[in-house]
Amino acid sequence: MNKEPEVRNTYKIHENGKVGEVQIADDVVAVIAGLAATEVKGVAATGSNVTSELTGRLGKKNPSKGVKVQVSPDAVSVDMALTLEYGYGIPETAKLVQEKVKLAIENMTGLQVREVNIRIAGVNIVKSN
Repeated sequence: MNKEPEVRNTYKIHENGKVGEVQIADDVVAVIAGLAATEVKGVAATGSNVTSELTGRLGKKNPSKGVKVQVSPDAVSVDMALTLEYGYGIPETAKLVQEKVKLAIENMTGLQVREVNIRIAGVNIVKSN
């Protein structure tokens, strides 16, 4: 059974001949974006309701679920699907998520964020405990 090596996209953000270099995987940027989004009041989860229910039942949380990032040498683009809590305004919540995600990625990685695109995949109408 031959297992093919996992291919991960990484982006070099710092190179210093004496110390070394720092590389950030796209997956790491996606996790940062997902965690930042779920910190906004009104966001139930990243991804759709079906995904959230299944992972919740299995006891697993994947903050990068529903988050896609493209890292280029000059900027980062983020596309994310969100499930919102019922009763929160979509435009206001989406704007807060965009600001929070942009700030988190730029502060933690030093990469420039070009855009944060939000797709509302569902609304959570059941109160969580």
